Amino acid sequence: MGEQKNRMLSGDLYRCDDPELVAERLHCQQLLDKFNATGAGDDLQRLSILEELLGSIGEGSWIMPRFQCDYGHLIQLGQNSFLNYDVIAMDGAAITIGDDVSIGPRSQILTALHPMTDHELRRARWETAAPVTIGNNVWLGAGVIVCPGVTIAANTVVGAGSVVTRDLPEKVFAAGNPARVVKPL
Repeated sequence: MGEQKNRMLSGDLYRCDDPELVAERLHCQQLLDKFNATGAGDDLQRLSILEELLGSIGEGSWIMPRFQCDYGHLIQLGQNSFLNYDVIAMDGAAITIGDDVSIGPRSQILTALHPMTDHELRRARWETAAPVTIGNNVWLGAGVIVCPGVTIAANTVVGAGSVVTRDLPEKVFAAGNPARVVKPL
């Protein structure tokens, strides 16, 4: 493993234009091109591609095309989980999705962070990434954005269009921008 990939996986500043990382993203995009070009009845072909692309995919889980991610292998998808159309999972760090999770269309799971106070580093394309964890039996409504470093605990529901900027406890309904706990479930 090269220095920049090691830095990325350690949560340190790294350069995403590193040749090793560029090659990994290209391989991921080639698999996604195949996945996203499958026909409506090609469930077995899509599953085969996902098994090659993702770090793991649990039994009974599926993803609808169009699906987009950076590397794929940093995504762990539990059993009986579902990602609807047009989900984007920017996996510069680990994305762990539990069992029985439903993620609505056009949702985004983001791990990338860019320097806020050092504009020179940002302009030079240095970045970091922070992992995202989504617990068992979570439901993200359509268009939810999950920001880097967030954990959403089990049995929580996030309302459509919400932006999750900080951790959410278990068994709550949260909504808004930024998402706030509305009520216990």
